[in-house]
Amino acid sequence: MSGHSKWNNIKHKKEKSDAAKAKIFTKIGKEMAVAIKSGGADPTVNGKLRDLIAKAKANNVPNDNIQRCIKKFSENSDVTYEEITYEGYGPSGVAIIVETSTDNRNRTAGNVRAWFSKYGGNLGQNGCVGFMFEEKGVITIIDEDDDIDEDKLMEDALECGAEDIRSDEGEYSIYTSPESLPEVRDAIIAKGYSIETADVAKVPNTYVELTSPEDIENMEKMLDRFNEDDDVNAVYTNWDN
Repeated sequence: MSGHSKWNNIKHKKEKSDAAKAKIFTKIGKEMAVAIKSGGADPTVNGKLRDLIAKAKANNVPNDNIQRCIKKFSENSDVTYEEITYEGYGPSGVAIIVETSTDNRNRTAGNVRAWFSKYGGNLGQNGCVGFMFEEKGVITIIDEDDDIDEDKLMEDALECGAEDIRSDEGEYSIYTSPESLPEVRDAIIAKGYSIETADVAKVPNTYVELTSPEDIENMEKMLDRFNEDDDVNAVYTNWDN
């Protein structure tokens, strides 16, 4: 088992504080608003909402908070968000996809364009880098106490229906097809593992390595700005970091 977890989705290393976790739920809440508006507030018939509830639980959001969010957006039809995806390039041609939910597309577009430009990148046309990524279900497990048997986890994950598993310094990434993510996630939890996140992510087919300290610094600052923006749900890159 080798490789690294390259997909960048609101990095969990920044999710340890209560404030950061609150921001994560704000982002998930916007996605729920979009899902409820298009498919209703009943997760038994709205598959997108059902998956978002599972995503919230995987991020340790209390059930009471989830139910309050569903109630809020089902009762308030004036709250409207639209989902917009931006594509572009970072320093030295790193491919970047930024997924957003916004109630003001001009504000969001301006911010996204500014972060690309300020840190040595440029916003491109839709489709300019999307072909470099493949959608996958990604389940992450963090082994903070170094008590996970890597071989046993791989065996269990594959038995649960996973396609692949990779490790990177105590962080395990389990890959599935997007469609089988809920089933694999539930099966892994049933085997006693504690999941950090479970979501559909865009995984790059190839990677770009940055060697210039300036490029690395600009890339890190750009990703930090995207991560801090409440309109941004997820950021994916093919940076080999």
